Amino acid sequence: MKKSLAIIIILILCILAISCGGSFSSKEEAVNVEETVSDEYIVVGFSQLGAESDWRSANTESMKSAFTTENGYKLIFEDGQQKQTNQITAIRTFIQQEVDYIVLAPVTETGWDTVLQEAKDAGIPVIIVDRMVDVSDDSLFTCWVGSAFELEGKKMAEWLKQYTLKEKIEPSDIHIVNIQGTIGASAQIGRTKGLADAATENGWDLMAEVTGDFTQAKGKEVMESLLKRYDNINVVYCENDNEAFGAIEAIEEAGKKTGSDIANGEIMVLSFDGVKEDAMNYVLQDKTTCIAECNPLHGPRVKAIIEALEAGSTPEKYSYVDEEIYSASEVVKNLSLDGINYDVTILTQDIIDQRSY
Repeated sequence: MKKSLAIIIILILCILAISCGGSFSSKEEAVNVEETVSDEYIVVGFSQLGAESDWRSANTESMKSAFTTENGYKLIFEDGQQKQTNQITAIRTFIQQEVDYIVLAPVTETGWDTVLQEAKDAGIPVIIVDRMVDVSDDSLFTCWVGSAFELEGKKMAEWLKQYTLKEKIEPSDIHIVNIQGTIGASAQIGRTKGLADAATENGWDLMAEVTGDFTQAKGKEVMESLLKRYDNINVVYCENDNEAFGAIEAIEEAGKKTGSDIANGEIMVLSFDGVKEDAMNYVLQDKTTCIAECNPLHGPRVKAIIEALEAGSTPEKYSYVDEEIYSASEVVKNLSLDGINYDVTILTQDIIDQRSY
């Protein structure tokens, strides 16, 4: 769009100059034309899936902060309101507007082939953020940047395994419910698989998997239902912070206590994201026992990809974000998965104060 816009501006000014009797009337007018052309922006169309969680809000803010006019960009932002049809419409609008780049945070993985083919045919690079897309041809998108969601699930499950070993809790005494994210989303698929595989491997009682749609209200509703259905729940695996907030509300309103002492009747809450200070403080209070980080600050990462493309470079097809796991318990300090060691960050208020989101 930026190249065609420059050409259009030059043509219009040339026509005006000719119609007024020839060339520019002064050297100053010629300079003004040059300044207009050089002030063009790189236009980015961003289709965000919605605003269902604190993580999503932080992700949106990161993108808006990166793609400012001060940085040489014009950002066209569209909120999909959790509907794929809205996102597809947004992408087609971006194509009609001849944006330079399309950034997509997809609500689910499937159903994108046709519209991404349209973007490819229009010559517009598409960068996928956060959740992945499942397409028949991966040339339909240029790059993806986000988290290794199954690894997040594996790290959380390994933390739970090590905790039970250190505390001498029998596998058969672990009774878990999983409050899943939006079904079909990459985070849900990966985090669900990480737990399900570990439950089978370790002999844990995985009693239920129910979607909470990554929202606090649905997380609370689901937890209320699960507490009525099962009287022996001692581990709640929430696939994001907001679901954990809702689950904790339901547990406390039912007269039960969250915490790591499951041998004495407490219900352990495990969560993902760790975005807001509230979530991290819950760890210090042992309302949430452990959080697997999911970093939402993708704006600078996407900006770096666009800058590389503008410079004629070829960025990595997939860029995974390094992330930590947080606990206030000293029981588990490190994990080992697939031959790789991961340190568990023992959370303190100082660490929370130093975090940027």
